[in-house]
Formats: sequence, structure tokens, C-alpha cells
Amino acid sequence: MRALDRKLLRDLRQMWSQALTIALVVASGIGGFVTSLSAVDSLALARDRFYAEGRFADLFAAVKRAPAGLEPSLREVPGVADVQTSVEAVVRVEIPGVSDPIIGQLIGLDLTQAARMNLVSVSSGQPLAGPGEALQAGGVLPALVNQGFAKARGLKPGDEVNALVNGRQRTLRITGTALSPEYIFAGLWGMPDMRGFGVFWLDREVLAAAYDMQGSFNRVSVKLAPGASAQAAMQGLAQRLARYGGRDVFGRDDQVSHQMLDNEIKEQRVLGTVLPAIFLGVAAFLLNVVVTRLVGTQREQIAALKALGYPDRSIAAHYLKLVLAIVLAGLVLGIALGDRLGTLLTGLYAEFFHFPRFEHAVAPGLLLLSAFVTVATAVLGTLNAIVATVRLAPAEAMRPPAPDRYRRTLLESLGIQAMGPALRMTVRNMERRPLRAALAVGGVAAAVAITIMGNYFRDAIDVIVDTQFNLSLRGDMTVWMTDPGDEPSTRLALERLPGVNAVESTRFVQVQMSHGHRSERVLVRGFAARPELYRVIDVDNRETLLEGRGLLLTDRLAAKLGVHTGDTVWAEVLEGEPRRVAFKVGGTVRDMMGLNAYIDRAELNRALGDGDLGAGYVLGLERGREAQVLEATKGLPRVAGAFSKATMVRNMQEISARNVRIMSTILTVFASVIAVGVVYNNARIVLAERGWELASLRVLGFTRAEVSTMLLGEMAITIAVALPLGMWLGWGLIHLISELLKSDQFFFPVVIRARTYAWAGLCVVIAGVASALVVRRRIDRLDMVAVLKTRE
Repeated sequence: MRALDRKLLRDLRQMWSQALTIALVVASGIGGFVTSLSAVDSLALARDRFYAEGRFADLFAAVKRAPAGLEPSLREVPGVADVQTSVEAVVRVEIPGVSDPIIGQLIGLDLTQAARMNLVSVSSGQPLAGPGEALQAGGVLPALVNQGFAKARGLKPGDEVNALVNGRQRTLRITGTALSPEYIFAGLWGMPDMRGFGVFWLDREVLAAAYDMQGSFNRVSVKLAPGASAQAAMQGLAQRLARYGGRDVFGRDDQVSHQMLDNEIKEQRVLGTVLPAIFLGVAAFLLNVVVTRLVGTQREQIAALKALGYPDRSIAAHYLKLVLAIVLAGLVLGIALGDRLGTLLTGLYAEFFHFPRFEHAVAPGLLLLSAFVTVATAVLGTLNAIVATVRLAPAEAMRPPAPDRYRRTLLESLGIQAMGPALRMTVRNMERRPLRAALAVGGVAAAVAITIMGNYFRDAIDVIVDTQFNLSLRGDMTVWMTDPGDEPSTRLALERLPGVNAVESTRFVQVQMSHGHRSERVLVRGFAARPELYRVIDVDNRETLLEGRGLLLTDRLAAKLGVHTGDTVWAEVLEGEPRRVAFKVGGTVRDMMGLNAYIDRAELNRALGDGDLGAGYVLGLERGREAQVLEATKGLPRVAGAFSKATMVRNMQEISARNVRIMSTILTVFASVIAVGVVYNNARIVLAERGWELASLRVLGFTRAEVSTMLLGEMAITIAVALPLGMWLGWGLIHLISELLKSDQFFFPVVIRARTYAWAGLCVVIAGVASALVVRRRIDRLDMVAVLKTRE
């Protein structure tokens, strides 16, 4: 073994605790990087593979009723490679012994020929039998159910559920669970509620007969030819489907399941890039400080090596090996940690997104990228110290470094004299090395910011739930109808139900909204002019009244359309009779959810030329009467479905609370590693540099406590300054992350509660105390004779 290699091992052994903390910081950064990106890559790979195997369609359209003979005409549209039609219906579903409201999506499968798109794969049980056996004795309908809903509700082959099919109660017997690329994510209106929404596949002939749609269809899936223009194909399809109520043709970007998948992938890529960058930046800072200190304490050794003939490149390589040994240890640990946490994150994804095969894997390219980023960050962070080592002339290195200049501190210059000797010495020492002190404060502040970031998502989810389900939706139950109908008569029928205190009507209309050359597919939400049960609440928790305001757009929609208050937009109605309506924009709303437009329901009806129509109703209930009202709504023939706000909130919180808790815990641990790494390394360096001074003070009669106070006082000042700075940095980081995560569908509100600031401060203080105890132990074990002999 070469002499320099033996020296390298000796240096690592002597500084093992510092090397370990730096390696842990590196491991945290690489672990977060590998965790997020490997899970996202696994998710994207499973999605793309399932899309290909399941022949996922490119375009979709819903119609009221169209003849089967229209299919050949749709295939003639330029850019269309294939067309597949089906019959679908939304129904109310009941599980014996379960009182929660459940919505079911019934999809008809053509059992006479193999599907060409959106293939349904059976994951357990048996597939549907042939058409001759589709209707069992007693009118029982065999059905496949989506895997997520079956797991959430504990359904297995042979179980039965009841469905209100076209006003008639029918029994669905589960033959097996299934998966489809259309419903990788199957939640109610994009909500993570697998308990309240189920997809059921039945024989198309039986479902069509139940709705009197033999020889017809109401759903179209389209596969585009390679290189075809999606926009042109959508326009051509819309023209041919318009007379059947099918002007709403949309692509994958507006398909709910694909939207959820795509948003999750984009969000995790952001988090998997921004946060690890902070960790690696802190690791580079620590490496720079440690290497600089090592060079300073080994000046005589460097001079001796040069005098013995070692070239500059060998000495530089020696210290570079030291750096690489530390970061490579962190890299290996980080990859192992990332693989483990990535498997955990993939498991959490598997509860939301369902694939035939979904395994976690770390791509070789990701490993190479991790290694490159780690090594490059470490080398760049220590390059200055290594270059300074190479430039040291032997004669200069043999001389001790010039003593520091002692002068009055800034506080003393400002007239602040109430400082004891220990505090005065501590402040002077920090002022003599302002860059190192500033970097130490910055590292601890980064730990505070990361902890705030981890707990921010918990605060954001709480605010979203509170805003959407307490401030905005203040009613207890929502009921929606099969089609918009006469509002006064429906309202009266609902008001007569036992336990109903108040009823408020709504109407939502899907439109293609345009302004100039810009166009967006949006939902116009018609609320009461002065609502009480369902209100428009912005991200600042302020209510916006619709009375006399005209059309209000969310700020993101207004920006995409290039619209300002007072402008006129055109809305092509995508349901019912063909209509193109002009609306004057009365203002904008900063909303959390999607690209929406709000208007007084009565004004919406007038603009569309309709009577007093309503499609949805929000009910205020007497306490404890929810189950009774849900049961009573089943007797109303035009009611398509109902859901309980309390049930949906409970189901969402069960999922989101656990996942956010896991994320917060992981980020808090990572932040604690940063805090320990920065505080501990800074204290160890100060101890090494000031060992002679501290030993001298002990000989002069200072107690261990007094000597410790002088050293640990610098640590305390660093943490005290870093806490408010870190809270400010956390606030800025959250604003950055919120902007990066903002999408058309969702916007995380920027909110940080007092408990989050308190928790972040507590975590860093605990990390500092733990580091202080370790350093204090080393001070107590200080060999005064050996230390004093090191100074000539």
C-alpha cells in the first residue's frame, strides 16, 4: 500500500464521525432523488406498458344515443384508425349491509367479438360468459368489478350488489375483478375515493336492453393513425356526432384517469429534483469546510510531502480520494435507501393506481445520473480547497498560518457592552470567519426549511379539505339528476323528504370556451346568486357572490384564454341542443380546483334559453338523519345518485392523512440529518482549531462548563440565527414548490400553520442539542497535556 493511501485511511479513521455525518447528508439527498424518480419511472413504465397492452384509446366522446350504423362514418374521419362504441350508464349501487352511498359506472362489453381498444383484463375470478349465458336465473346480471373498488369494499367472486338500472333494481353478481387502461385511477370526480365509486363491466346486449338502446351506443373510443392530428380528428368527429349530442370529443389530457397519472408524475419529478438539490448543496458545503480545515491542520505534512518529491497532482489526488471515499459511501447508502423508500412509495401508488404488473425498479440510467451528480457536486464543492493545497509552497507550508486579527466586534462597535468574556470570545471568533459562520447558518436554515416543507403538505391537505367541504360545500348531502329538469318541482320533492332542512340547486354545463384564437374545454358552474349551502370560496377563504356579476373565471383559465374583466367570451355548449353563447366576464377568482367558470344559475339558464332548470341539489339535513334521507332519495325516479359529504371526507382523510404523515416523517428525518451534519461538523472543526486555547483556559482554572459554554455558544448562536432565516427560506421554498406543482387541474394553497414552524424549530433544536452533547463529551475527554504540546 502506498504511503498516501495509508495516510488516507488514517485520516478517515480519525475523522470518522464527521465523515459519517457528511455521508448521511449525501445519502439523504441521493435517497430522495432515487426515491422520487425511481417510483415515478416505475409508474410511467407501468402506465405506458398497460396502455400498449390494453390498447388505450386516444380520443373519447359521449353521446345521448346514436345508431350503430354511424360507426363506418366515424372511421372515415381523416386521422381516425379505428372506432369502438359501447353502452355506458351511471347508477346508484348498494352493497348489503353497507349504508354508504356508492356510484357505479356500468360499461357494456361486446361478448360476441374481441375488443380492439380499452381491453379489460381479469385479475381474479372468471371472465364474463358468452352472450347466451349473460342473463342468469332471476334476472341476476353477471359483472366484473374494478380491482380497486373490490379491494376497498372486500368484494370477491360470487358476491352480489344491487344497482338501480334505469329506475329498476337489478342484482349484479361478481364473477371476477378486472383492470382497464381507462380506469387505472378510478375515483369519484378525481377524488381518491375508491370506496364510493366502482366500475362494473356487463354484457352489452343486456345493458342496452335495460336502457332500450339495442342497436345504439352512447360512448365512443377512437384510435388515431400514426402522425395524425388529434385536433383535426376531434373536429371531424364532433361534426358527425353533433346531431346525437356528441360535440364533446376530448383526448387523453382530459380523461380523468390519465390526468391523475400525469399530474402525479409531474409533481414527483419536481419534488424529486428540488429537494435533493438542497441536500447535495449542504453536503458540498460540509465537504468544503472539512477539507479546508484538514488542509489547515496538515500544512506541515503537505510541506514534508512536497519536500520528499511528491508532485502536486499526487497530493491533490490524495485529498480528492478522501472526498470521493466519503461521497461514495453516501452514494451507496443513498441508493440503497432510495430503493427501499421507492418500493414503499410504489406500494402507496398501488393503492391509487391499478395495473396488471406494477413493480418498483431503479433504472441503470438513474443510477449513473445519481453517481454523476453526487461526484460532480462534491468535486465542485471542494475544488477550491484542493487547489489551495496544490498551490502551497513547501517553505510557506512549513510556517504556521498568520494569526487572526483580534478587534472589537460589531456589537461592541455599536455600543453593546453587556457581554461576558465567554460570549465576547465566541462572537469575535465568528466574526473572524464570517464566511464559515454564514455557511453554517445557511446549512441549519436549510434543515428548518426542509422540515417546514415536509409538514406543509399536511397543512395544505387540511386547508383543501376544510375549504372544499366546510367553507364551500356547507350542505350535508349532494343529489344529482339524470338530466337537467324543472327546478321548482324537484326542489319541492326534496324539501318534503324527512330530515331535510334546506335545498339549494345547481347546474353544471360542459362547454368549449373561446376568446380569439384561444380555446379551452371547461365546466360552467351555475350556483345560487347568494348561496348558503354551496359557495364559491377562493384560496384566501373569501366568498365570492355571483349575483349580478356575470361570468367569473378562475385566474388560471383567464390567463390561458387571455381574458380580462369586461371582455366577452364565447361558449359552445357540449351537451343538449347545439348552442353558442356569449358571456361577459365579470371578474376572476383564485380557485384551487381546475379550470372553472362560475355564474348565477338563473343567469346561466337565461343565457342558454332554457327554463328554470336544475341538475344538482345540495341538501342541509337534521343531525342524525343522513341515512334516512339517503334511503328516501332512492324512491325519487329522476335521481341518478347521491353522496354524503361526511362519508367522502372520511374516506379521503383515511388515505391522505396516512400518506402525508409518511412523507412528513421522511422529510423530517432527512432535515434532522442536515441539522446534525452542519451543527456537529461545525462544532468539531471549532474544537480542533481551538483545542490549544481551550486547554490553556482549563489550565488557567476555567471549569469544563465554562470552556464548553465558549465552544457550544457558537453552536447556539448559529441555531438562533438560523431558525428565523430557515422559516423565511421555508416560506420561499413552499411558494416555489407551489408554483412548480400548479397545474390546470389543481393548485396547492400556500399555507404554513404555526404548528409547522414550531415543529421545524423543535426538530432542529433537538438535533443541535444531540450534537452538543457529543461535542461536550469530547471536551470533557480533552487531553490538556497532549493538546498543549501541539503548539510550539
